[in-house]
Amino acid sequence: MNIRLLLLLTITGLLSACSSAPTAPPAQPEAVLAEPTPAGQNEISGNLLGVPEGAVAEVALLTIGSNGLPFTTLGNIQLRGTGEPLPFRVLFNPQAFAKGIRVELRGRANQSGKLILHMPKRVIDSPQSQSVGDLRMVPAP
Repeated sequence: MNIRLLLLLTITGLLSACSSAPTAPPAQPEAVLAEPTPAGQNEISGNLLGVPEGAVAEVALLTIGSNGLPFTTLGNIQLRGTGEPLPFRVLFNPQAFAKGIRVELRGRANQSGKLILHMPKRVIDSPQSQSVGDLRMVPAP
């Protein structure tokens, strides 16, 4: 009888411990977007669409070499997916835009170490602060 009572108490304790409400993740994107742009920096902002909860998304502003591959990173940001649109803001030095250099905004999302989504590349023609609006992530090949 004592073993049954002990087993019943143990199971009851485990179930009550598992039934507590999960804590909400910190709201980082809104706080990041509310900050003013530092002096001497410009920004590209927008929203990433389609990033599942728990995935890690990265948006980067890159210079692209003549071979079509990324050459240098001008700025980047990593965000944790919430299943909702993810606001982003990539800061960069506008003086890094050299005439004749191709600059692109690219993005990707990983989950459990596996590439699951990417953002179609977007050419950035001007070193001015700008909003690119909503950018939908698509399944990675």
